[in-house]
Amino acid sequence: MLLNSIDGLRVVFVGGKGGVGKTTVASSLAIAHALKGHRVLVVSTDPAHNLGHLWDREVGDAPERLIAFTDGDASGGIVDGMEIDPKATLERHLASVERTMRRMLPERMRPHAQRHLALAREAPGSFESAVLERVADAVALGLEEYDLVVFDTAPTGHTLRLLTLPAQLTTWTESLLKNRDRSERYSAAMRSIAGTSSADPAAEADAELRRTLIRRRDRFENLRKVVTDRLRTGFLVVFTPERMPVAETLELAESLKDIKVPLAALVANRRSPSDAGQLLKDRRDVEDSQIERVRQMLPDIPLSELPLVPGELVGRQALTNFARSLS
Repeated sequence: MLLNSIDGLRVVFVGGKGGVGKTTVASSLAIAHALKGHRVLVVSTDPAHNLGHLWDREVGDAPERLIAFTDGDASGGIVDGMEIDPKATLERHLASVERTMRRMLPERMRPHAQRHLALAREAPGSFESAVLERVADAVALGLEEYDLVVFDTAPTGHTLRLLTLPAQLTTWTESLLKNRDRSERYSAAMRSIAGTSSADPAAEADAELRRTLIRRRDRFENLRKVVTDRLRTGFLVVFTPERMPVAETLELAESLKDIKVPLAALVANRRSPSDAGQLLKDRRDVEDSQIERVRQMLPDIPLSELPLVPGELVGRQALTNFARSLS
């Protein structure tokens, strides 16, 4: 059922409360699709960077091959992985801005601009914007070069904030463009009166800034369209069947509805067995009541249950074995 609920989607966000097994589910889904011969990119947006720990290898800020299949129906199936590094992304962005600034600003204005850049490095929201830039990159890359991109997201609050940013930043950039339009019309009029060339440094700076803003607006608008398109994108909420994770799951489902991000499926993870002693049987009875609560509150959303497994799910072989059980 779990694989069927996301069948045909190109972008899947896996989210939920911290510690419920999001990274395991995201990686297992990626492998399960690779076992069908698909090319899959799994991306971690969580600053904790659990993806590399789970796969028991280094995973960087650019796609790296995690596993490849060469036999049978899985032939050609691959999983690539990457962990978004917001600090590195922010530093690259600021370095690019500084290069542009040095090229376009007069010498007397550069110290003032550099002070602004230093403040921007620590400004609230800078890291979220940097992560969003990389999410937009990953979505574009996934749609172009992969059959599916799976995002292993940070805990709920951080992820919701991230998903609301494309619309907010698109609106903000539109406002900046309108202000630039008014400024450019005024500058053109003044150049006409003064008889100066439209190719002077100030005009070139205005034109480059406008091009940058348009690229940024189009990028975030495209991301917003993809994230809210239920034919291409779905959000999968992972929870353990306990009171607090269930409460957060229900709140997350309502928040996703508000921001028009389609909820594709629910996963009750680490289900206790009913035949492994009284302690686990009693625990399963409690879990049953919590799962029933979720079914009653979200009756139209497919809900799958994944078992509690012995040992640690770490490394390619363990994850592949678990992924095979999904189908």
